[in-house]
Amino acid sequence: MMVMADKLYQGQDQTRRRGFLKWAGVSAFVLLAGCETMVPRGAEPAPTATPTQPSVTAGLPDDQKHHRIALLVPLSGKNAGVGQSLANATTMALLDTKAENIRMTSYDTAKGVTAAAQSAIRDGNKLIIGPLLSDNVVATANIARPAGVPILSFSNDSGVAGNNVYILGHIPSQSINRVVSYAKSKGMTRFAALVPNGVYGQRASSTLLRSVKDVGGTVVSIQTFNRDSKSIEAATKKLPQNGDFEAVLLADNGDMAIKAAPYIRNNASGTAKILGTDLWNTSSNLAGAPSMRGAWFASVSDSLYKQYADKYRARYGKAPFRLSSLGYDSVLLTVKVARDWKVGSPFPINKLTDKGGFIGLDGVFRFKTDGISERALEVQEIRSGSFAVIDPAPRGF
Repeated sequence: MMVMADKLYQGQDQTRRRGFLKWAGVSAFVLLAGCETMVPRGAEPAPTATPTQPSVTAGLPDDQKHHRIALLVPLSGKNAGVGQSLANATTMALLDTKAENIRMTSYDTAKGVTAAAQSAIRDGNKLIIGPLLSDNVVATANIARPAGVPILSFSNDSGVAGNNVYILGHIPSQSINRVVSYAKSKGMTRFAALVPNGVYGQRASSTLLRSVKDVGGTVVSIQTFNRDSKSIEAATKKLPQNGDFEAVLLADNGDMAIKAAPYIRNNASGTAKILGTDLWNTSSNLAGAPSMRGAWFASVSDSLYKQYADKYRARYGKAPFRLSSLGYDSVLLTVKVARDWKVGSPFPINKLTDKGGFIGLDGVFRFKTDGISERALEVQEIRSGSFAVIDPAPRGF
């Protein structure tokens, strides 16, 4: 049974909805209420999956009826699994929206991102969706910018955004801001953090300091660790042992959080609320870890994603990568923009920064002028065997 996506908003005032939200393909965005069991967190296939979709060679014929869109993803090599999942998601979105005026061509970045980008431009594509990795985004931008072709990348590295590059990836700093703000609303003012060594940890530390300052709180300690149990234990012991903080941010993935939580629980700061980032949203192990119960983290909503995952499994016989929702949403956005886009003309970049934003599988989002996507996030709590939404994502900006 086909269910129109705008039915998900039945009961809401139509005028209010139009006022703050631009539906990306509202009349065509279709989700199937599948009969399969919902895909659990972390049920993504192994990243070594063999791709089934080849790249398309250059030299496409002239076409006056279709917008040409290039999809740059790895369809071979070690990242072929996630690349193919993204490609499958874009195909589903094109079919669901019945977008007959869009012609999407896939290019395999694993065979050389520069060659893929050059072929995409040579073939007359007016928009590039992808690539996946931040260094590939840089290489692609060096070719696409002189041609005036914008990029909708799947990367979450804010450092590559801007100057016609827009990133769809979920920005970790936004989830930290959201969970810190929520903790402050619950009376917490003194924060600590455990962050991994490296760029991610440095950015998490900077974001925490800024977020806590913005809400009028205090950061009493930030400790770094390597990604192993011994280092995490040592870092935890360096935190104040006198209960001097009310919340501690574990800025790493779910597996690392599970390793760190028992050390926090077993020292004098054991009553501190454990906070996490959107990296936890893809971990299937968190709900089964007793030491993680009661922890909070912020992420995009999973409500629409679960419907999509059921439909994906019905079509392709396996679970999608969580990241593939970005592929689906990139097409919804493109279809919406294409309504007023003349075939053969440059992509209307100004449409991407509409302040009202768009909506997709991951909820409401919009692009800022710096090319970074801003997303409406919810706060979830880890409970015994489950996750519960304790502060829903806003429906608009």
